[in-house]
Amino acid sequence: MARYTGPVCRLCRTEGKKLGLKGERCNSDKCPINKKRGAPGKDPKSRAGKRSEYGLQLREKQKIKRIYGMLEKQFHLTFEHAQRMSGVTGENLIKLLESRLDNVVFRMHLATSRSQARQLVSHRHILVNGKSVNIPSYEVKPGDTIEVREGSKKMAAIMGALSEVSKSGTMPWITIDVDAQKGTFVAYPRREEVTDLADVKEQLVVELYSK
Repeated sequence: MARYTGPVCRLCRTEGKKLGLKGERCNSDKCPINKKRGAPGKDPKSRAGKRSEYGLQLREKQKIKRIYGMLEKQFHLTFEHAQRMSGVTGENLIKLLESRLDNVVFRMHLATSRSQARQLVSHRHILVNGKSVNIPSYEVKPGDTIEVREGSKKMAAIMGALSEVSKSGTMPWITIDVDAQKGTFVAYPRREEVTDLADVKEQLVVELYSK
């Protein structure tokens, strides 16, 4: 599975906002965004002028790709799937991204970041409807049950991540039993329910790919 292996804080600096790529570190004083570090590159100020329409669309696509930890080919295939679905393409795109298994594991607080969730899935620590699934991009369907396999329930990383449930809760389209380390993907989320993506403009991605 192809994935980005470079410095992830650099990606947040490029977009000028926190993308939640390093879990707890993103909320600490070590976060470069908290330190108000500028965009990477030799002379970022020389590139800080007004962006063209294409530039805005490109940056929005890159931002969404990076939030969900995807590379271009996989993201484009997901967009094409969203286009074939009935309804609004941009909203369909968010639904498909939110139904990825690695994202659902992250949303259930079984991991502190999507990259950590991807590792849990790849290493077969996660079951879907009682069966082991090691494909992070697996599309979870409404009604599917996601749980930690029995032999992994005492992992420090998982138990530490679950401690955050009481602080921040889960998204409304997911239910979780913390003690059983098990939850259900109840339904595809409505766009307005994905509150942490309120500033994401998926329509710009639709416009970019429609050229």
